[in-house]
Amino acid sequence: MRIAVVSNTAWYLFNFRLNLMLALKAAGHTVVAVAPLDDYASRISAAGIEFKAIPLSGSGTNPWSELRSVIKLLSIFTHGINGHRIDMVLSYTPKGNLYSALACQVAGMAYVPNISGLGRAFIKKSMVTLVVKALYRLTMKRALHVFFQNNEDMASFVEAGLVKADRAERLPGSGVDLKRFQIAPWPAERSPNGLTFLLVCRMMWDKGVGEYVEAARQVRTLFPNARFQLLGFLDVANPSAISRQQMNAWEAEGIVTYFSPTDDVRPFMANADCVVLPSYREGVPRTLLEAGAMARPVITTDAPGCRDTVLDGKTGFLCHVANAQDLAQKIMQFILLTHEQRQEMGRQGRIFVENLFDEQIVLDRYLQLVKSAEGRSGRL
Repeated sequence: MRIAVVSNTAWYLFNFRLNLMLALKAAGHTVVAVAPLDDYASRISAAGIEFKAIPLSGSGTNPWSELRSVIKLLSIFTHGINGHRIDMVLSYTPKGNLYSALACQVAGMAYVPNISGLGRAFIKKSMVTLVVKALYRLTMKRALHVFFQNNEDMASFVEAGLVKADRAERLPGSGVDLKRFQIAPWPAERSPNGLTFLLVCRMMWDKGVGEYVEAARQVRTLFPNARFQLLGFLDVANPSAISRQQMNAWEAEGIVTYFSPTDDVRPFMANADCVVLPSYREGVPRTLLEAGAMARPVITTDAPGCRDTVLDGKTGFLCHVANAQDLAQKIMQFILLTHEQRQEMGRQGRIFVENLFDEQIVLDRYLQLVKSAEGRSGRL
């Protein structure tokens, strides 16, 4: 089959879906990656996957620009691979899902969106929320299949009539490559006063970065040598973005240390005693699964998607959403564990990820779905 894989960034496709594209290609399918042009497009091409660029802004709201994105997708889907139309579209991220679905409906072809979290429109309720829900209602009911990354999101869509129950299915996030993310040697035993905490995400308020910094401020009053690190994209194109000026102010205060984005988070996670993500809502956060795979305990919020990544008290701790004080208490609770107890949490985290979040589970399900669609016209 000819398959297009769509997202709102090439970075996402390279970091989260490259193994899927390679697996589809190895199974004999022709694959094209579709996303806006960025530094990762060439890496996708170098891996042997054809890349086609589209204009698609993650935060854009201009109707004409958004329509142009749908038209470009339609053109790629109908003539995308050596002049031949695509048989199936696999899509990710909110705009990637919605705009691909609209183009597929016009073209009359099969599409399989993956709902990896409901996005800012569902966190901050507004008129945009109503528009987005209307678009989901228009597009998801006609999807060949819809994958979700957590049960809460799937239940919300089914109960709201946005997707048919018999076409909805939960997958364990995007999974983790357990060969790449292996158990890391534990940092040398540190005094409780000197543990290292790491947050890996796009620097956005909705990810709980503000709560993380405030919790760090509170914890350091009692444990002044505890280290709090942040790693990820800054000044992202999103209304919830944290500015470079704000980050500079936090660093100047001496609360946190910020690291620029990297293609390999493993050395940072290996150096951490605990990985933290106080996000307001997620699909299933890949960074926490990667931390678990490396046998690092995690602290995250009791929120959809986030709570799926931890066994509270066994592989890490859950805290309240948007509550810096509770987050600080959970961090201090972790600090007061013995070195052996922290190591055991990490060991249990690895087992937990191995059992439920192996990337091969995700790859096998996609390959099975594509195989079941072979022999069909690929049209709705």
